Amino acid sequence: MDVLKRFKEVRKYTETLCNPLKVEDYIPQAQAFVSPPKWHLAHTTWFYEEMILKPNLKSYQVFDEDYNFLFNSYYNSLGKRISREHRGLITRPSVDTVYQYRSYVNKHMEILLNSSQTDKQILKLVILGINHEQQHQELLITDIKFTLSHNPTNPKLYDTSYNNSNSETKPLKFLEVKEGVYDIGYTGKDFCYDNELDVHRVFLESYAIANRLITNGEYLEFIEANGYSTSKYWLDDGWTYINAQQIKKPLYWAKDQNQWYVYTLAGREPLNLDAPVTHISFYEAHAFANFKNKRLATEFEWEVANAQFNWGAAWEWTNSAYIPYPNYKKATGAAGEYNGKFMINLMVLRGSSVATSPNHSRPTYRNFFSPEARWQFSGIRLAK
Repeated sequence: MDVLKRFKEVRKYTETLCNPLKVEDYIPQAQAFVSPPKWHLAHTTWFYEEMILKPNLKSYQVFDEDYNFLFNSYYNSLGKRISREHRGLITRPSVDTVYQYRSYVNKHMEILLNSSQTDKQILKLVILGINHEQQHQELLITDIKFTLSHNPTNPKLYDTSYNNSNSETKPLKFLEVKEGVYDIGYTGKDFCYDNELDVHRVFLESYAIANRLITNGEYLEFIEANGYSTSKYWLDDGWTYINAQQIKKPLYWAKDQNQWYVYTLAGREPLNLDAPVTHISFYEAHAFANFKNKRLATEFEWEVANAQFNWGAAWEWTNSAYIPYPNYKKATGAAGEYNGKFMINLMVLRGSSVATSPNHSRPTYRNFFSPEARWQFSGIRLAK
């Protein structure tokens, strides 16, 4: 891999995603779990500065000493940081200054990558930084969507790239998988996250997994059957949550004069009943599976069967808690905070989505979110 070329491509793509934004769009933070675009632009830059340039480029001068506090995300070993829910209050530095920061760091990263100081360990960190930025590209899209959805004018930002309008027209069928012992985990030679290692064996009973995702129309049947007010379908934690939050439908759905609509980044649109349902929490996915007398696959069942079906329209909730694989080894230093410390109270999603960045998906990828999370492009594949 030409690491410098890849670095430049990914950095440019982040800024391309921001091209349609107005200055006012860069700053708001609608909820604590989303981050403003300006923060994403700065944080992904801070990662290279703090993790790579400061320790490895002797001539490097920090762009601004305050940025370690403002743009550190969750790295406790790297010092104090602003509270997550206050990221939208960072009116200074300006958007222009953040773009200057990106250019400054890009220039020095190019110096480092063209120098004799660049060893394999540095390149490994740069590749991690590239993949880290790709993760934030997807978060950038989903965070922008969540914030703009609170604007009563239903603004259009992009074309139809992220509205998940591809129809699932195939009849729902279940693909049989025989019982057996299967290898799980990443075996290639390219990049993967440490949570995909080491390869280990699991025994699976025979099972069947759906050939496609659940559609909006199929999920609408659950709503019309009073699924959100029928406790027997829900985990107790989910039942408590949806009632406390008064959740009665997927995120971004709205009903107007007996017609269902959905907010997309291409504006408000009539609900496409044949498109995959998205922006579903684990609680909702689990309840829908119970409604259909089915279940969600485990992440191991998904990984073993994935070659038999198409995936990539939406992240797919599994019935697996996010825990370490056997022989998992946490990286040393700040990089060790990337995955391992989050291995509690979260659920695994597999696949990718329409918002996932190019060349940033693989069958062993373990995404993870809280069971109530809905703002990602998350959907449902049934199993039995």
